[in-house]
Amino acid sequence: MLRSFLVFSLSISSALWAEQNWFPVQVQADGQTLQYQPLHKVTKVWRLCALLPHGKDHYWWGVSWGLAEEAKRQGVQLGIYEAGGYENLPRQRQQLQDCVANKADALIIGAISSEGLNDLILQLERSGIAVIDLINGIKSPAVTARSSVSFADMATASVQYLRTRNQQEITTLAWFPGPVQAAWVQDAERGLQKELQDSQIKLVHGGYGATDDFSQATLVRQLFEHNQPNYILANAVAAVVSQHFITAEGLKNTEVMAYYANPQVVRLIQSGQLIAAATDSPVIQARISIDLALRILEQQPYARQVSPQIRILDQQNIQQLPLQHIIAPKQQWMIRQHLAAKSF
Repeated sequence: MLRSFLVFSLSISSALWAEQNWFPVQVQADGQTLQYQPLHKVTKVWRLCALLPHGKDHYWWGVSWGLAEEAKRQGVQLGIYEAGGYENLPRQRQQLQDCVANKADALIIGAISSEGLNDLILQLERSGIAVIDLINGIKSPAVTARSSVSFADMATASVQYLRTRNQQEITTLAWFPGPVQAAWVQDAERGLQKELQDSQIKLVHGGYGATDDFSQATLVRQLFEHNQPNYILANAVAAVVSQHFITAEGLKNTEVMAYYANPQVVRLIQSGQLIAAATDSPVIQARISIDLALRILEQQPYARQVSPQIRILDQQNIQQLPLQHIIAPKQQWMIRQHLAAKSF
């Protein structure tokens, strides 16, 4: 069992959050449950690059903060780059190539596409450059290690939570997954379909779209023109947009849950407007990805797959859970920083 944590509010400063040890933390590591501990220190100033899909969904703000803080804690150099959206695969490919040209020792990748980087990752493997698959999922055997949680399990846990609530029976469930090309969306849909197999619940698909406010708001408005489901399960951006739409329109009998959490989702749960969200502890995944890269570079033992446990955030437990594992501190925006040019 995890030790109890101090309660942190969203108003805690970045400095105070950063000075708290994030470890040990309970994870599944290559199928075994254990308390994860990062390396105590490293032997040199390693050069790392992290590639993220975008910063439109504030989920990735927490990821960038976790990456930056763990690199700072270990005294290594880190570049953080975001591609600007799931439609920008060529840009992420170029960012990967730029990192290699700048002599990065290892790459951490939140991939835009599950297979769109595979040829480049194979080249990295042949060159002896480690690749850490962070969160999104890369379908390549050339990946060195993975810091990720199954989004199939995230969707499954979300539906199971909805079913066990002592509220209205689920008759119609609207589903807003996210961008179709993302591996995590494909996994979430697989988990949802499996969980609803042989169920009487009517599933209304809200459509695919980038996880920005405009794209998801368009999908939400289109769905409500023809349907009013009694539950919505959605990506974090769509969950927030849906709840604001429901409130603005004065609609009754529709409740919203997110199948992952971002800062806006956390605030809506705290205020009692959103019923719940699953969380994969993205800040912790980011920190672990740094540690995996450093373990590989330091030739220390490492797990090929590390996954923090999935938690459900709701109004009953959100004050007891460590929010610094899930979101960045208040006032901390998306971090973008270049890897310094290598001096010889």
